[in-house]
Amino acid sequence: MVDDALLFARAALAVEAKAGVPVAQAVQQSAQEAEEAARARKHAHEMNKLRKRLHREVGQAIADFNMIEDGDKVMVCMSGGKDSYGMLDILINLQRRAPIRFEIVAVNLDQKQPGFPEHVLPEYLTKVGVPFRIEEQDTYSVVKRVVPEGKTTCSLCSRLRRGILYRVAKELGCTKIALGHHRDDILQTMFMNMFFGSRLKGMPPKLVTDNGEHVVIRPMAYCREQDLAKYAEHREFPIIPCNLCGSQDGLQRQQMREMINEWDRKFPGRVDNMFTALSNVVPSHLMDRKLYPFETIKATGRPEAGGDIAFDEDEGCGDTPEVGLPAEASVSIKSIPIRSKEV
Repeated sequence: MVDDALLFARAALAVEAKAGVPVAQAVQQSAQEAEEAARARKHAHEMNKLRKRLHREVGQAIADFNMIEDGDKVMVCMSGGKDSYGMLDILINLQRRAPIRFEIVAVNLDQKQPGFPEHVLPEYLTKVGVPFRIEEQDTYSVVKRVVPEGKTTCSLCSRLRRGILYRVAKELGCTKIALGHHRDDILQTMFMNMFFGSRLKGMPPKLVTDNGEHVVIRPMAYCREQDLAKYAEHREFPIIPCNLCGSQDGLQRQQMREMINEWDRKFPGRVDNMFTALSNVVPSHLMDRKLYPFETIKATGRPEAGGDIAFDEDEGCGDTPEVGLPAEASVSIKSIPIRSKEV
């Protein structure tokens, strides 16, 4: 502290000698500059950690689900939002260091929305040096004409967009179609299907399209939306807002987003556990007869790993019955007396 004070004093005297600034004011300015420099270093450190985390998560998802293989031509779907920008940016960086060789081509579907800034994406993609194609299709007019006023346009818009992108992928000879969905999208979709569709169904990290012609991948399946938002702000991506559906109030997805975000605020770690649960499915403890042969199971007289004892061994669901009891005090069904009530 003494050394710092001497440095500030000397700096202040030097400033005063040159500009006639009072010593106290010069010391205060020097302290403010030091604080700003410290904040800048901290911010740079945090952004570096964020960048590494996102790249690690995308790389892990690609490896876990074998999303990209040697010789692939990946069509990166660009909407102009933070997620697609982040996906392209990360894939470009991974492409340079990957042990395999693959191509990237960016594709944007210009849906002819009023006021859509047509120049933004071509200028950005040219700047970063990525091959790209802008597909112009007036789906906006179709959606507005077909969907009644006040109804959500997401479903029809999605179907139209999907069909066009599949066609473009075939024309370009792409072997993979990369979409910018992240972890939050996957969880929101799962709850939407549960609440409104009566299905236990999420959003897979990799799938084959209905016509069997394309493989769709979601490289950012492990990434948190808030991390992608911070990354987009740091990288200063030229974000293009969606006026077709994103601005409509009362959407089911928005409801799910708010619900999950509230859980994340009130119960830290809960959302992480929910996402991990998607990779730890136990069909024998659900109710889908297509996934588990409930009709044919019979008592075998032997211990079953998937039996009801599984409820006693779940991790993270509270203490087991034996916690706090001496070994000889363990309770079993046989030791509980059963009394019949006399009438």
